[in-house]
Amino acid sequence: MKVKSNKISDMYLFYHEQLQDIYSKDEINELLFISFSHVLNFSREDMQLRKDEFLNQSDLIIVYDIAKDLATKMPIQYILHEAWFYGEKYFVNENVLIPRPETEELVELICNENKQNSLTLLDIGTGSGCIPISIKKKKSDWNVYAVDVSKAALEVARKNSDTLRVLVAFYEIDILKTPSIEHLKFDIIVSNPPYIAKKEAHTMNDTVLQFEPHLALFVENNDPLLFYKVIADFALANLNPTGKLYFEINQQLGREVIELLENKGFSNVTLHKDLSDNDRMVSANK
Repeated sequence: MKVKSNKISDMYLFYHEQLQDIYSKDEINELLFISFSHVLNFSREDMQLRKDEFLNQSDLIIVYDIAKDLATKMPIQYILHEAWFYGEKYFVNENVLIPRPETEELVELICNENKQNSLTLLDIGTGSGCIPISIKKKKSDWNVYAVDVSKAALEVARKNSDTLRVLVAFYEIDILKTPSIEHLKFDIIVSNPPYIAKKEAHTMNDTVLQFEPHLALFVENNDPLLFYKVIADFALANLNPTGKLYFEINQQLGREVIELLENKGFSNVTLHKDLSDNDRMVSANK
C-alpha cells in the first residue's frame, strides 16, 4: 500500500495497514506516537488535534521509512537509535540489548538498599551501559566500573556515558576468562547476564530473535547457569568483606540461582519479584 496523501491521518492509516499482522491496534498507536514524537516532537494531544494537517515531503519520507522498517519486525528503538531507561534517553543499536523496564527495578533496588557514600560498584556485561550510568547519576560519589566482552557494545556504552555526562570506567573483558580487574575490590557487583537457553529461542518474539545480539541473550542448553556460577565465584574473590551481589535472572530459574549462591556460601540470598510479579532479581551478601 502507498500513502494516499501527505495528510497525517493517512499516515496513521498506513501504519495500521502495514503493521496489523505484527502488532495489536494499541501497540501500533504507541509506535505511531513514538515515531511522530521523534520526527515532529508531537505530544499525545497533538496526535489527535493535528491529524488533519499535512506533512512536508521530507518528514513524510522519514515517517514512511520508519513504518517500512517496523514492518520487517525491527524494534522501534533500533530504528530511531534511542531507548528510554530510568528517565534518560540512551543511544542503542543492534550491538546492545534494548534496555527493559524490569532492569530499572534492579537499579532501584540497588540504590534503595545501599545508602552508604563512596561505594565501589562493578557492572558485568554492561551492554548499553544503562545500569552503571543510571546508578552513577543517582549516586554521584560512588566509583562505578563496567565490563563487557563486546568492543562494539562498549562503544555504545561510552557514547551514552559521554552524552549523559557520567563518569564510568569501562573495560573490555571476558568475565569467563578474567579472575580480577586491576586488583580492584568492590562493594557491589551487579549483572544482567545472558540467561536464555538456546532451546528456548523458538518461544521468543521475532523482534527480539532477529535483531537483538545473541551474544547477550543466550547460553548453551547444558549450562544455563554458566554466567551465574562464574560471576558468583568472581564476586567471592573480588567483593569486599561486606559486599553485595545482585543479579537479574531468568524468571524460570529463581530457585536454582538461590541454591547456587547458598551453596557457594553467600548469605541473605533473596529473590525479588518485578512489578509484573515475576521472579526477576536475586541479591546476596558475601
